[in-house]
Amino acid sequence: MSTQTSTSTKPRLPRWMTAFGPQVIAALIVGVILGLVAKATGSTADDPNALGQTLQIIGSSYVSLLRTAVIPLIFFAIIASIANLSQVSNAARLAWKTLLWFAITALIAVVIGIVLGTVFQPGVGTGQETPAGYDGGTGSWLGFLQGLIPSNFLGLDVSASFSPDDQSVSNRVSFNVLQIIVIAIAVGVATLKIGQAADPFLSFSRSTLAIIQKVLWWIIRLAPLGTIGLLGNATATYGWDTIGALGKYTAAIYVGLALVLFVVYPVLLKVNGLSFRKYFAGAWPAIQLAFVSRSSVGTLPLSQRVTERNLGVPGGYASFAVPLGATTKMDGCAAIYPAISAIFVAQFFNVDLNVIHYLLIVLVSVVGSAATAGTTGATVMLTLTLTTVGLPLEGVALLLAVDPILDMGRTAVNVAGQILVPAIVAKREGILDEQTYNAANPLDPFEEDDDAVDGPASGGAAEDDDKELVSSRS
Repeated sequence: MSTQTSTSTKPRLPRWMTAFGPQVIAALIVGVILGLVAKATGSTADDPNALGQTLQIIGSSYVSLLRTAVIPLIFFAIIASIANLSQVSNAARLAWKTLLWFAITALIAVVIGIVLGTVFQPGVGTGQETPAGYDGGTGSWLGFLQGLIPSNFLGLDVSASFSPDDQSVSNRVSFNVLQIIVIAIAVGVATLKIGQAADPFLSFSRSTLAIIQKVLWWIIRLAPLGTIGLLGNATATYGWDTIGALGKYTAAIYVGLALVLFVVYPVLLKVNGLSFRKYFAGAWPAIQLAFVSRSSVGTLPLSQRVTERNLGVPGGYASFAVPLGATTKMDGCAAIYPAISAIFVAQFFNVDLNVIHYLLIVLVSVVGSAATAGTTGATVMLTLTLTTVGLPLEGVALLLAVDPILDMGRTAVNVAGQILVPAIVAKREGILDEQTYNAANPLDPFEEDDDAVDGPASGGAAEDDDKELVSSRS
């Protein structure tokens, strides 16, 4: 008598225990608990205890891993996205409609921010002391425009500082993301102009992007662990005391973010004949990761994956719209946040704002969102707004204490909008796979990862799904 074993009878963990979303939610809870424990046992920002230091190391290490891949990801993603868009029918129409919807959603978000700033009056009665000065970086329109001009091919910024205490000199090398975007756009357009002679370079760019995305997938899989460290460290460092000192301001920001995410976006989806429940079900893994990582660019591979696989946006178009949004579309960092923050600073310093000031805030938010460049933090965007409106830059120092806490919500809204617009444009243009969008159970973004292509940039099977959209090159 023979016995047969079947792999189908092997016990498997429930999906809610293995899926990415539930893992991140569980990590959020664990992170807050550990952070509260660390704070209760005496951990501070200046003198963390063992638990606080562990959380700090885990969180900072995860962010460092994400940042490591940001620069090559931006460069090759933009080149590949320009090449992919050239193969899609009505490419110019899709491009300008994408930019138009970026502007529309930014306009709605900044108006909400202005209204909330006026209603909440977050800068009145804060109990905060007027800062003596602000030593951080500032933004101006002239500086923004000058920053677009690359100083070298790699967009490198090198600075040196001298410490009189120990007579040491430290060097710091950083990348200017705006310059890298400009370089990548120029290289991408040039490859299209050259034609067939640039095909080997395009193949290299697509292959390199696929490799970078694969590495990023491995990093993203560590998101639950990174979540514990990041949120635990934020809770241990800031706790509720810091939030309480700027309670109205923090509340105004999160109310604005919630209105955009759970009211404005669902209304726009409904108007365009799309289910907001299906949208949130499909996009939620990327929104969760954005909340934890505080980086739109770091979330880019996951954002593009859920846009294509869960929401049915064609790969050729998604590979253009999502990377573009990750570097330029910031409803949280560039609309809600600077609007309320500018009003906060004006109220704190007793500066009366008029209609012209509000119009300038709107202009900066709609036009200048590229200044955030998809990286963590939005201080440059805020200083750009304050400079344009003519408000004291010293006010920025008041808000830095709660910036990491606010940045989590801001980035989540940023990424939600970056996924929303391609879905709306694809629907309006009749190229959305509505069967995929309305699927009862959206795919887990990590399922079949070994067999699936990590996006159309790799030039694989994803392009086969767009046969009706792709025109042959002459």
